[in-house]
Amino acid sequence: MKKFKTSYVGFINPKYVPNLDKEFLVIYHVEPAAGHSFETVAEAIAGESSIGTWTHLETLSESTKEKLKPHVYEVDKKRKFIKIAYPLALSEIGNLPQLLSFLGGNIFSMKIVERLRLEDIAFPKKYINSCLGPYHGIAGIRKIMNIKNRALVGSIIKPKVGLSVDETAAVAYETWRGGVDVIKDDENLTSMLFNNFYERVDKLIATRKKVEKETGEKKVFVFNITAPYDIALERARYVKRKGGRVVMVDIVAMGWSAVQALRKQNLGLILHGHRAGHSMFTKDSTQGMSMLILAKLARLAGIDQLHTGTVVGKMEGTAHEVDTLNDFLREDAGEIDYLRENWSKLKPVMPIASGGLHPGLAAELIKILGRNLIINFGGGIHGHPDGSFAGAVAARDAVEAASLGVDLQIYAKNRPELKTALEYWSEVKN
Repeated sequence: MKKFKTSYVGFINPKYVPNLDKEFLVIYHVEPAAGHSFETVAEAIAGESSIGTWTHLETLSESTKEKLKPHVYEVDKKRKFIKIAYPLALSEIGNLPQLLSFLGGNIFSMKIVERLRLEDIAFPKKYINSCLGPYHGIAGIRKIMNIKNRALVGSIIKPKVGLSVDETAAVAYETWRGGVDVIKDDENLTSMLFNNFYERVDKLIATRKKVEKETGEKKVFVFNITAPYDIALERARYVKRKGGRVVMVDIVAMGWSAVQALRKQNLGLILHGHRAGHSMFTKDSTQGMSMLILAKLARLAGIDQLHTGTVVGKMEGTAHEVDTLNDFLREDAGEIDYLRENWSKLKPVMPIASGGLHPGLAAELIKILGRNLIINFGGGIHGHPDGSFAGAVAARDAVEAASLGVDLQIYAKNRPELKTALEYWSEVKN
């Protein structure tokens, strides 16, 4: 009788030279379970995610093994990571759900793995070009808004739920009139008994058109269409038909198949991606997957605008982490170790800073993240002591001053709304 052997062997090859034209290059953070060596776990991860399983396979031919075998080309036990080159042939190009099943599937459930995190993926150009990417991208968004240089000023309607359609429109009118460019639904407002989606679309688009005539500025409202795909598509088409410009999807809740399918409709709408729920799998630096992976998938799927963090607000994320995300999204390049991806025909994505922001944080935010982003103020507008109009004026003044490099305190001397905001939130650093 033959001696038992596993097929989780033969994948580690430190001399292997990866080829980004033909392979995905993937970094995992790895912590083996007690009693298992780093090398054993690295072999198992490579095997289980591709052609291997717990036992030797009589059905696995040498030719198939040669064609589809991944290579663990770097193992760093001290820093707890491995790098694996996976053949492109293991994927169905253009299929993001399959990609996650492949690179983020059963390997996370193996008993021999204590902690595992998918840190980064470099994509072959063939795979990148199989995805549609953003319809508009940054240049298209700026063209629609007719804003060339400064950061876009955004606002979330607050409270995030509870207002009627008429109340929402009244708040939006004052906020737009005060200088805000982009107003959005919050992530958990869709179509409620107290605020019907279709009635909200009708009322807010009429309000937007009124404000545009009064101010001479382009404005947009971001309608949250998050729902089962058939309903989300129906809502997107309704927004398009009524003259809307932007729809929002909660990308984690809806999933990549829905986002890709929505983008494939080519409705011409700006797709605003909210990342609500991402911290369930990105917050732990040793488990799950990185926000960078989510950002790359969002760009592949076709998101035009993506929430990436604020650094100075209430949401978690260091300056380095958020800057890394924004640089990837905006500059048409991503980096994995010494290898650089070319994102080819895919347009760049506009980052969104949102969460716990007020006018006093605008200068620091723009200093760290630059002007090529949307800055969303929620409570930092609607919590202004003099109301939403004054809050919007203060936010617009703060962003304009910061974009020009002018000190906020100096800029506020003849701008009472900004002065009040700076004084009111002076102790709030988040």
